[in-house]
Amino acid sequence: MTTHGGFEPVFCTIVPPHVLDKLAQAEDPALAGPARRTLQRDAFERTQRRLTTVIGASAVAAVADGRPQRTVHDARHGTDLPGHKVRGEGDKPGKDATVNRAYAGLGATFELFLQAYRRDSIDGNGLPLNATVHYDRDYNNAFWNGEQMVFGDGDGEIFLDFTIPIDVIGHELAHGVTQYTANLTYFGQPGALNESLSDVFGALIKQYTLGQTAAEADWLIGAGLLAPRVTGTALRSMKAPGTAYDDDVLGKDPQPATMDDFVRTGRDNGGVHINSGIPNHAFYLAATTLGGHAWERAGQVWYDVLTGGELRQDAMFVDFATLTVKAARERFGEGEELDAVSKGWEQVGVRTL
Repeated sequence: MTTHGGFEPVFCTIVPPHVLDKLAQAEDPALAGPARRTLQRDAFERTQRRLTTVIGASAVAAVADGRPQRTVHDARHGTDLPGHKVRGEGDKPGKDATVNRAYAGLGATFELFLQAYRRDSIDGNGLPLNATVHYDRDYNNAFWNGEQMVFGDGDGEIFLDFTIPIDVIGHELAHGVTQYTANLTYFGQPGALNESLSDVFGALIKQYTLGQTAAEADWLIGAGLLAPRVTGTALRSMKAPGTAYDDDVLGKDPQPATMDDFVRTGRDNGGVHINSGIPNHAFYLAATTLGGHAWERAGQVWYDVLTGGELRQDAMFVDFATLTVKAARERFGEGEELDAVSKGWEQVGVRTL
């Protein structure tokens, strides 16, 4: 495990700030109001995350026995975390579909990491998985705060319930895996890699749950999250970055697919949710070239790099790409896996050393 001087857990949301910024400028107050309140709440939670990092989080008992320890809480539209416990590990499903989806999503994430990579929970040591649903009112986001998952219900106008897409749950929990391993800096290219790794494993969790091959998967992040009035299919597309939505209110998906269109910006922590489209696309290309179940070969290579101890906190795209080539060679030899990984990065314009 590479700690690089200690964990620095960050506050990570599934909906990027640039999307909420655009929505907050809408003329319709029914659209702009929830977006503005979400931005304000996110800013508060981000500050709380920094304070917790400084003073230290409370210790959490973990039991590494290969079984999940899930707890789902209900915030009852408030903001105090974790809220009221409504379902614990082994409890039967209740009438609240949101609670049931959160519980199932926590389990699906645990299952993928355990079965595919022999990792016991997101910290590798049986860390309990906690989630809070029905957070705030019309809250248009879901986040990992370094300790737990939190889901909003959406405003019903632009975003629906954030527990609907299982890859949203997997994406946010995968930030926890990164937190406990490479601990990538959340800015610029390292931050974009941080976001991309969450998209990669979020997509793999969905594919694993559905039993899909790389060819059968939609490679969308957040499909089913956008309300019917929105012109779009998801938050992001790994298959075709920049095509997930093109909407009068939300604007057009700004993700680039290659380094030719790399976006230089000071917003969104240096464009972490935007430029993540480039490594996302590299993974998609490698996985679909190999075919079969993406978590078995391409996913294994990405996991090896994330957890192998050589990935620096400040790694750039070229650093990560180079390590994936090395990992593919070490695990699979001079075969099609190495070729697919190398060509995937080449096609998005990232050289390898």
